[in-house]
Amino acid sequence: MDLPIVYHPDYVVPLPEGHRFPMQKFRLLRDRLLTDGVADLHQFHQPEYSPTEWLELVHTPDYVQAYCTGTLDPKAQRRIGLPWTPALVKRTCTAVGGTILTAELALEHGLACNTAGGTHHAFPSYGSGFCIFNDLAIAACLLLQLGHVQNVLIVDLDVHQGDGTALIFQNDPRVFTFSMHCEVNFPGTKQKSDLDVSLPIGMEDDAYLKTLDRYLPDLLTQVKPDLVLYDAGVDPHVGDRLGKLALTDSGIYRREMQVFNTCLAYGVAIACVIGGGYADDLAALVYRHSLLHRAASEAYQHWRL
Repeated sequence: MDLPIVYHPDYVVPLPEGHRFPMQKFRLLRDRLLTDGVADLHQFHQPEYSPTEWLELVHTPDYVQAYCTGTLDPKAQRRIGLPWTPALVKRTCTAVGGTILTAELALEHGLACNTAGGTHHAFPSYGSGFCIFNDLAIAACLLLQLGHVQNVLIVDLDVHQGDGTALIFQNDPRVFTFSMHCEVNFPGTKQKSDLDVSLPIGMEDDAYLKTLDRYLPDLLTQVKPDLVLYDAGVDPHVGDRLGKLALTDSGIYRREMQVFNTCLAYGVAIACVIGGGYADDLAALVYRHSLLHRAASEAYQHWRL
């Protein structure tokens, strides 16, 4: 068995030319993994469309209905930052299903990766920052409801604080939220995660990795999670236009290996989503996202999962 990877063609939908969110990166990521021999076609799994009852484990029925029917008010739509279309609704619900499937595959095989996901700025009653429904939160809630897990640790290493996720679980002891992010960046108003680690502008590889090592092993000991949901945003990269940190490609790869080796050494399953990443050089951005899957493939073989 090779590393399970989740992808669906509906991850890619057309957006207006020049839009800041590069939706095509999801297809290009899959193609890059195949072209570079990181993955074979048999490793890819297609998720199902998320039904309303899954979405409403986290989000209010009014918000879910308004978004899915295209009746969300213009101000709320602008806060999301993505133009509403029926195709985007389908894509969004499929991507949530992708993270759920990734989590299920991780519980079965020890490690699995999505080629999308990480919409951590979505709150129960509204979306924000290119995030419509909070896939990490929905996956955690569904697995808890089904009894597949008892405790979940969310490790959010996107450069932006996982504010929506933090608020959703602030009174739920079954889910521990850990966000390590740039201190001066979106969102302007931070929420309170169970553990927030704010990083100074310009932090480079070695300092970043030492900081992560200071916290992650202790969290695994303290929380004793059945599953880690890992948001592997590449926007801490020095070339990211929304980042403000200074990690290199090597630093991103080392970060992924550090997360995998630490969690797997503790015997904890890991489900990964790609999180944020924004760059004018789309090929370079896709490569950065692929570092997650390259590291995961190496860790999967090393640990003989």
